[in-house]
Parts: sequence; structure tokens; C-alpha cells
Amino acid sequence: MSGAHEPAANLQTLADQLKVLSDPTRLIVLDLLIQGVQCNCELSGQLQLAPNLISHHLRVLAQVGLVSTERDSFDARWVYYSVDKDVLEELTAAFGEFFNPERVKPRHPTCGPRLSVPSRAVNADVITADG
Repeated sequence: MSGAHEPAANLQTLADQLKVLSDPTRLIVLDLLIQGVQCNCELSGQLQLAPNLISHHLRVLAQVGLVSTERDSFDARWVYYSVDKDVLEELTAAFGEFFNPERVKPRHPTCGPRLSVPSRAVNADVITADG
């Protein structure tokens, strides 16, 4: 851990990636790409979604670095998609570090009803001019 109150993982990057992965279709797309490089038409056939919807999900995954693209060297109209293994490893490490149970510390409140009980007892004994 780099500081007392912040995990070493970049929280904004982790939040952005988790937000992207909160969509079930994108999780399925990522799962399919983990199984190997695929093109849009292969993904479309497996997901039963229109190619433009697949492209949208692939673009969002690529924006957070999880998916890489490569054009076919013979016919550049064909694009192949794969998981960026380095980014996936970084996400796995950041997720594991953030949700590490060893990070959970006992809470020692510095405010709240338990700490203000003595002052209430004193205030209860004060007699007002109305009373």
C-alpha cells in the first residue's frame, strides 16, 4: 500500500474498468475473447447481436484498454479482437489488491453517540429557567 488511506491501485482506472465490465454483454464479449482472438462476425454469431452492437461493446472495452484490435494483413477490412493480457493482469492485480481482506482494519470511531454519552449526562442534569 502506498499510503494510509489509499490502495496502491489507481482507483479511477479501476472504477472505469469495473464500470465498463458491469454490462453483462461486455462481460460475455470479454469471456469469448479470453477464449481466443475473434472477429466481429464470429462474436455476432455467438451472441446473436447485430454487428454494430458488437462493435459498440468492443469499442468501449478497447477504451479502457482491455481489448486490442489488429487488421488483417491481407484484407484490412477484417479486424480481429483480442484481450490485452497485460491490462487484464493489471486489472486482476488491482482488483485483488483493492478487495484484499487484509486491508480491512478495525474501526475506532472518533465521533458518534458512544463518544457523546458523558456530555449528554451532564446536559441532562442542567436545569433551565423554564424547568
